[in-house]
Amino acid sequence: MTVIPPPRTTTGALPLQLVTRVEDGEQLHALLWRAGAGWRMISSAVLGGGIGERAWVLNAQVSHGYRRTDPARHLAGLAHDAGAHGPGVGLMTAADVQAHGRAQDGGVEAVATAGLGVRGWAASPARGTTAQAAPGTINIIAALPVALTDAALVNAVATATEAKVQALLDEGYDCSGTPTDAVCIAARIPRPGEEIQAFAGPRSLWGARLARAVHSSVRTAATP
Repeated sequence: MTVIPPPRTTTGALPLQLVTRVEDGEQLHALLWRAGAGWRMISSAVLGGGIGERAWVLNAQVSHGYRRTDPARHLAGLAHDAGAHGPGVGLMTAADVQAHGRAQDGGVEAVATAGLGVRGWAASPARGTTAQAAPGTINIIAALPVALTDAALVNAVATATEAKVQALLDEGYDCSGTPTDAVCIAARIPRPGEEIQAFAGPRSLWGARLARAVHSSVRTAATP
């Protein structure tokens, strides 16, 4: 793998670095958020999933014919090569991450990438499988400038998912997502005496802002 410098950086509450590499003769990209210290994240990602302190998030594009059986190790290697250190979150998608959508609302920022080649409804009559699914994937990364309880972090994932489905319907897609959609929500680690938010549902103060930011970013990413 070759990392092609220099990376390009976008500004905002959630600054992203675009990292380019060549794998098996194909030029691929990744978005890297160097969050640094002071963040707790909840994620369904294959690398760094669950709830805990995380210092970076990598959303890496992979080939449509991706067949590796060690995605966590692969993502960890990509992050290391891009200069990300410490615990982090790694997501992957077959979509070109350069075509991402991003939005801000009241201090909340969301970034989405949308690979919609393989999509459908969550409640399907098809049998589930333990096999690795094809890498289509809608990936959502969102950052809130406040501290959230564990329960509110879980609530935030549900809110972001509801907003994602709403965005897809608004864009004319007859689906709730893809089989491999992933999400990462980041919230600040509380400082002494700081209020910790207990709710992040769509009608709570911060959940409403999160929903609007995710909805807008997914709509942008999903626009044909």
